[in-house]
Amino acid sequence: MSDRTPDVITVGRVSMDLFARDIGAEFPDITAFETGVGGSPVNIAIGASRLGLTSIAFTAVGDDEVGRFVRRYLRNEGVITEYIPVKPGTRTGMAVVGVQPPDRFPLLFYRENPADIHLSIDEAKALPLSSARAITLSGTALSRGSTHDVNLYLAERACASGLTTFIDLDLRPDQWPQPLSFGLRMRRILPLCDVIIGTEEEFFAALAPRPEPIMAGGKVSGALAMELRQLLGDFCEESGATLVLKQGDKGVMLYEGENRRAVASFPVEILNTVGAGDGFASGLIYGWAQGWAWERAARFANACGAIVVSRHGCARALPTLHEVEAFLETHH
Repeated sequence: MSDRTPDVITVGRVSMDLFARDIGAEFPDITAFETGVGGSPVNIAIGASRLGLTSIAFTAVGDDEVGRFVRRYLRNEGVITEYIPVKPGTRTGMAVVGVQPPDRFPLLFYRENPADIHLSIDEAKALPLSSARAITLSGTALSRGSTHDVNLYLAERACASGLTTFIDLDLRPDQWPQPLSFGLRMRRILPLCDVIIGTEEEFFAALAPRPEPIMAGGKVSGALAMELRQLLGDFCEESGATLVLKQGDKGVMLYEGENRRAVASFPVEILNTVGAGDGFASGLIYGWAQGWAWERAARFANACGAIVVSRHGCARALPTLHEVEAFLETHH
């Protein structure tokens, strides 16, 4: 077992990623792919490791070559992999991504009976929660399988022990049996979380108990935007959580108690948006780990996201601490 004290434990899905190398090509015209590892929680573990934190990835892989690729890739990134069980009879997930800048990035998931939805509470009990500083959960992990209960168990344990709990809403509509399921399950776990990260669409789907929720890709404007601001403010004051609302090129809005603070984004040329949110979350966790105020942590996180969107790939695009510091020196 590793003797490193973990700064963060990430929980949830993992995949082998195939990114199109033919930038701008229509999907049927792609001739080659670049391999990588993905899944929001695992990307956050990689991003945190590259920034200098010690991270544990709590996920699962199948007894297959893809699973072996994933575990080796994570070890090479400095992520602790001792808590990644192998699940016989399952497959390691896979994602295939086309890259058509500035706004078309077709993404296909191959997650038929993926290993990571079969994590167990007994496996969760083995995690070094007593020595960790934070745990990061993911909305997609609540969609199916036993990871739903695992996330609730870990959130309760973390809440009881004073461990800081982050959650990325990470709404992937095709992973849910039907639209209402996302909000119904998220509203059970969110009161146990300290820091909640999401887009406007994700927060709306998570917090608004309505018969036709706004799903990822929907538009939140006008009266809906006003309703969302009220939902965010009410939830923030009731729960005591810090809410981090990602708004793309408009930057970030922070909700902390009665305080509302906007943090501007950095203008960069977009090559690929896939993975930007994971880079952002990694940077936010890094800033929190340094004891920074949320505004400073969000600015650092915005820089991480800006670097990712200007590069090719997902996990491969996540920046090091030196790269982020250099970026901030030239972007004021």
